[in-house]
Amino acid sequence: MKKLRAIALAAVFPCLWAASASATIVVTDTNDASVLANSIVGSGISISNATYSGATTTASGTFVNGSSSGLGFDTGIVLTTGTTACVPGPNNSSSCSGGGTTTSLSFDFEITNGDDSVFFNYVWGSEEYNEYVDSSFNDTFDLLLDGVNIAQLPNGQDVEIDTVNNGDNSAFFRDNTVLGLDLQYDGLTTVLTASATGLAAGTHSFQFLVKDAGDSSYDSGVFVSGNTFSTDPTPVPEPSIVALLGLGLLGIGARKRALR
Repeated sequence: MKKLRAIALAAVFPCLWAASASATIVVTDTNDASVLANSIVGSGISISNATYSGATTTASGTFVNGSSSGLGFDTGIVLTTGTTACVPGPNNSSSCSGGGTTTSLSFDFEITNGDDSVFFNYVWGSEEYNEYVDSSFNDTFDLLLDGVNIAQLPNGQDVEIDTVNNGDNSAFFRDNTVLGLDLQYDGLTTVLTASATGLAAGTHSFQFLVKDAGDSSYDSGVFVSGNTFSTDPTPVPEPSIVALLGLGLLGIGARKRALR
């Protein structure tokens, strides 16, 4: 069995390496609320009244090639506390910052197929990892459905730097200072699914909100998978598989850390 497993891994890793060599994540900056919102909408949902406010002029965008960079899904949008320039790898900066503080994308939506549930997949990442866990620099984000945050772990905790890291809920965390994913952020969650059920018929509001805490240094951002904001859940890879993808893509990486 061990021999078969080794053969399987040997067969998979070269393929992953080849994929990473041919493409890395590419972000196209946009401040257009309709473009951003429509990029994540999938089946059974219609949206309206999209609005946007950015931390900087380059705080958000659409992206492709996320899978080959180790993100966990291929296309979608990214909303940051600073600049999308801090998204693509390699992870060679100790403190990539865009100088902003808050980015928000809001829209109204209706369920069009008679269902009462919504789902979408996302990844949270930050340069604040690992040295600012449990500090005053706890960058946060909210995924507000009718004003209620649905960005939560299975145990009900909100997804934040202080709640998802090497020491807390580590099964949902990827330490990019070790994995060496082709992304700049020092730490990221695994692919998570936000969901809400039992929604009443009619119009509902939604807001993605990412915020710097303490200062405007060290960017954070949320990646939302394309076309997964829908009434049907999209399968996500197991946490161990997502980590394995990172190792297969770029191997183990390390770099020096700098104090704030």
